[in-house]
Amino acid sequence: MKTTTSFTRKKYNRNSFLYNFFEFPVEVLFYRRWRKQLFSNLDSKNFLEVGVGTGKNFKYHPAESVVIGIDLSEGMLRKARTLSKSKTKFLMQSDIQRLPFNDSSFDQVVATFVFCSVPDPTIGLKEIKRILKPGGKLYLLEHVLPENKVLAEIFNVFNFLAVKQGGVFINRRTADNIKAAGFKIVKENNLLLTVFKLFIAVPD
Repeated sequence: MKTTTSFTRKKYNRNSFLYNFFEFPVEVLFYRRWRKQLFSNLDSKNFLEVGVGTGKNFKYHPAESVVIGIDLSEGMLRKARTLSKSKTKFLMQSDIQRLPFNDSSFDQVVATFVFCSVPDPTIGLKEIKRILKPGGKLYLLEHVLPENKVLAEIFNVFNFLAVKQGGVFINRRTADNIKAAGFKIVKENNLLLTVFKLFIAVPD
């Protein structure tokens, strides 16, 4: 199933009001721990966060970090702005597939559970590669198509419903997309079975 930027924006604008409520159980059980783990890997305090959503990562940003955050959805950004009063966080609306930054602008880019909803994830990843400085790093938390064949088939069957309701693909092969965009994966950790993963990648 193909999606468009306008489709994805509409879904997240619609869902933004109750987004944190519906994700609360999995946030408490898993996501909080994984977010903390991801940000503990960062090399510096300055980075771009793509797909900031409602600002769930803000509490895990390193102290005194300087962050530019983008999101496609106006509704999600409104939620994020209520959590971000700091002058060291700059939030703006933008499409990850057409980033408004010059080449080689950032040392680090972070995204958590974003590339499951980008209409063309490879294009978005290529944009991140473009704006990363030489030697820069990409840090990701993602849910992906499981390696188990039976479980993968179940994910494929229910993918249409997940996209229709939330604009989220549950059968993305994110590791392949990262490589196709010109990155080398330097770390790939399984967080829960082979469904949830932490990636660190560098331009190849």
